[in-house]
Amino acid sequence: MRRGRFTEDQIIGVLREHEVGVKTAELCRKHGISDATFYNWKAKYGGMTVSEAARLRALEDENRRLKKLLAESMLDVSALKDLLGKN
Repeated sequence: MRRGRFTEDQIIGVLREHEVGVKTAELCRKHGISDATFYNWKAKYGGMTVSEAARLRALEDENRRLKKLLAESMLDVSALKDLLGKN
């Protein structure tokens, strides 16, 4: 997965600036991001604190790991079924 230029802390800082009253176009120009990027950040991180964002990242990592384990076990079961079906 591609890692962006901005950390979650920086993203939340940009969103806080917007909450204070800085206009979207000015924020995007200042930080060198597009409007679409800003609104994607707002959808994902809007209203979060830094600790909540870190927890979200940890949960996403755990979910990714669990999905991988499930896929591997399903592949093993499928291989065993194929093996037993041929005998």
